[in-house]
Amino acid sequence: MKKKAMIQWFEQGSIAIPKLLMMQYRKLGLNELEFMIILHIHTFLECGNAFPTPNEIAGRMTITPAQAMEVIRSLMQRGFVTIEGNRKQEALMSEVYSLQPLWEKMLQLLMQENMEQEQERTEQAHISLYSMFEKEFGRPLSPFECETLAMWQDQDEHDASLIQSALREAVMSGKLNFRYIDRILFEWKKNGIQTVEEAQNHSRKFRAHQTRPQPKKEPKYTGKVPFYNWLEQ
Repeated sequence: MKKKAMIQWFEQGSIAIPKLLMMQYRKLGLNELEFMIILHIHTFLECGNAFPTPNEIAGRMTITPAQAMEVIRSLMQRGFVTIEGNRKQEALMSEVYSLQPLWEKMLQLLMQENMEQEQERTEQAHISLYSMFEKEFGRPLSPFECETLAMWQDQDEHDASLIQSALREAVMSGKLNFRYIDRILFEWKKNGIQTVEEAQNHSRKFRAHQTRPQPKKEPKYTGKVPFYNWLEQ
């Protein structure tokens, strides 16, 4: 999803902003007072008051207007809130609060967390894959085998679940070696197989073809009469 579209959603209130702020404000580097000030500014903006005064903000809290002004100044200095000009009429300018810098920081944080979670999932999948191979082979993998396993994922871009399916296929076929597994993965990729279900269907068809009885060939007539040793009959 594009960053600009996400920020527009934040601005339009299409996403539960208070909930996101509640969950993420500490990670953004905000304390409770700063969080409440931002929440009140956001509420004022949604209600049509684009530039609430420190008095109006403090009136909803248990702080003084001077304290509210001090917090707002700190938020602006740290890049959470900005004041922008808004032209209402031909020659009339007014000031408005903008929380777009906050949304950008929040979006960056969410994207970073998502990347870290994805990386952690990938690492866990790698560990699980190595463990599965070592269990089936009954020994630690050699450096070459570890490199091959990494190459299947990084260079050939085979999904970990497909590699696991190829391993199971090799076990079922009684050909537990990396060369055979590599061949399975090559054939699946050549046939456009991308999911475990597709791989299983392909394997079933392959095994059915392999076990299908072949028609017996009739002996070729050569025109020669077989010689019988009648003395031995």
